[in-house]
Amino acid sequence: MFELINKNGVSYFRSTVLKSKHCFSTRLGGFSILDHTRGLNIAFGRGDDDETVLKNIMAIEKAIELPSGRIISVPQIHGAEVRSVTMRDAGAGVYKKAEFECDGYVTSDCGLPIGVKTADCVPILLEGRDNEGNVVAVCAVHAGWRGTASKIAKNAVEKLCSLGIRKENIYVAIGPSIDVCCYEVGVDFACEIENKLGQNYKNKFIKRNENGSLYADLKGMNFEILTSFGVPKENIDVSEKCTCCDPELFYSHRGQNGKRGAMIGVILK
Repeated sequence: MFELINKNGVSYFRSTVLKSKHCFSTRLGGFSILDHTRGLNIAFGRGDDDETVLKNIMAIEKAIELPSGRIISVPQIHGAEVRSVTMRDAGAGVYKKAEFECDGYVTSDCGLPIGVKTADCVPILLEGRDNEGNVVAVCAVHAGWRGTASKIAKNAVEKLCSLGIRKENIYVAIGPSIDVCCYEVGVDFACEIENKLGQNYKNKFIKRNENGSLYADLKGMNFEILTSFGVPKENIDVSEKCTCCDPELFYSHRGQNGKRGAMIGVILK
């Protein structure tokens, strides 16, 4: 179950499925004053000056009691790589220049927050536990449609398993993103999903409305990928929130015609 938390002027969602300290931010709170980034924008290069973006990030750090100056959130490229990171990467993409680009991270280091930026794409936070229920490692994934089609969620599971974690001990929160109600797609999108994920995914997660338009369910695709690779259904929490439906609560690439800020999904072991 997802809960909306309001703390120190910042509003964010958390999932009761995860033990780890984490959040899915909203646009409520923060210091951005431009019309399209107003609130808690955490993305550089969207019109806010860097100082404002850093103040927004520090507000999130304070609200969920993260160690300051350590969040990793490098430029995202809509790929499928899930990269192992350690404390030597602390602050990459936020407090220091990133030496790499990717769409997912896994770490077993304590005190190292990892975060992915979204504004319609699917943020996925995962944790792997040992048989006694202790968190061994955490993972954060940015799943746009290309990352979804390339099974970045599967790659996240495999990364956690490579650390000795059993699939039944993986817990997942799929955060707010654009939902099937708003995510209109074209025939080329449907063909790409069929080519990469198979006809079953296309038939199950791409629906045609009464006007003949196609709409896609990215959250559903990622849930299916996770369960098909061994994560128990009961271990996965899926947000019902659509980022495009609620412009006062979320930034939305589709809803704001590309001129927008971004939220962050962040997790810490």
